[in-house]
Amino acid sequence: MKRMKRLYFYPAVFQREEQGYSVFIPDIPGCMTQGETMEEALAMTQDAIGLMLEDVTPADYPAPSLPQDLPLEKDQFVLMVPFDKLAYDRAYNAKSVKKTLSVPAWLDTLAAEHNVNFSNVLQNALMRELGVSKA
Repeated sequence: MKRMKRLYFYPAVFQREEQGYSVFIPDIPGCMTQGETMEEALAMTQDAIGLMLEDVTPADYPAPSLPQDLPLEKDQFVLMVPFDKLAYDRAYNAKSVKKTLSVPAWLDTLAAEHNVNFSNVLQNALMRELGVSKA
């Protein structure tokens, strides 16, 4: 089974401000944020990338620029920022989705006799099949 890529890296341009940092991602139009500390600015940048790419399929994500190719102004610097698609989806897209499935009648009867929770079994099987944990 082919595994979906889940970690992407984008160069982010950080600008030191009077209080904190402003940040923009040149490869994602309109993607900008800020943070009071470097740690907060980095976390906010990862969230901003997720928001901007939320309705985009990973195959259509913009290609990242090379950091050395970005024009910088005084007091700006570039950091490569990781974006973990799976972690973002777990944090912000965790609502349940109804699925219809079919099982043989005999198996349904046996499962009912043993109080099997079909949703739980399916979730566990999908995570095992896809190589992810509940985290």
